[in-house]
Amino acid sequence: MSTTTSTPYETLIDALDSAKTCACVGIDPVLERIPEDVPGESDLARIQSFCLGTLESAAQHVRIVKPQSACFERYGSPGYTILERVIARARELDLYVILDAKRGDIGSSATHYAVGASNMGAHWITCSPYMGRSSIEPFLNEDLGVFALCKTSNPDAQELQAKPMTSGGDVSDLVGSMITNMGTNVGAVVGATNNHEDLTDLRKSMPDTMFLVPGVGAQGGTIDDVRAMIRPNASSPGELGVVINASRSVIFPDRATGESWEESIARASGEFACQCAALHTD
Repeated sequence: MSTTTSTPYETLIDALDSAKTCACVGIDPVLERIPEDVPGESDLARIQSFCLGTLESAAQHVRIVKPQSACFERYGSPGYTILERVIARARELDLYVILDAKRGDIGSSATHYAVGASNMGAHWITCSPYMGRSSIEPFLNEDLGVFALCKTSNPDAQELQAKPMTSGGDVSDLVGSMITNMGTNVGAVVGATNNHEDLTDLRKSMPDTMFLVPGVGAQGGTIDDVRAMIRPNASSPGELGVVINASRSVIFPDRATGESWEESIARASGEFACQCAALHTD
């Protein structure tokens, strides 16, 4: 009997469609912002409690989460342990995990990163593509999907990414071409804070590529800004071609009177998921 193994792209589409929204919640724990009533006898214990509670709350409304590795790595091996527990719990909750680690190294080193991310339980990972395709291929060899930085949401990204090429277009267009040529298991990180004309042009040049979209919420981007990136005539979340991430605006929302921190995250996750869902129902 033959068996069919789904690709990272196909399983991502399934996660989006089953959730009925293209929303992704970023798990970016910042100790100073964690509510005072989150339990734990130490800072690290409180970080773990907050992350696990955030997963439980977000899982009521979304299927995709994006742990920010740096928020855990800063604490050394105990932080890595918490990250592993967060990813393990996310998978137990049937959540799809994008590990935001922005790896980018030569092939031999990338292989070590790739094996580590796969063993940790990630489904996709973010990478910097500026050392070429050999820095991305080891992750694909470990059956991970890769979101490569293309046109990011930080303001000073334009100093490099918007530099014009003598052949036409700019550096982000060149990176986009490489991403497209590597197949659907390689997506692009494209920030919602970029101007709409650039976003529209990127979608035209990368029609089949999945975009991971940061910048919505605390960074100033909106769901309406994302419309420039969605595929034409999309009728389901998976067809939109975007995974929209929000972190701070969802995991650190203002709390209503009498609302627990878990309830506030669940409410913010639900509101964000509904906003994203409107993109394929308008």
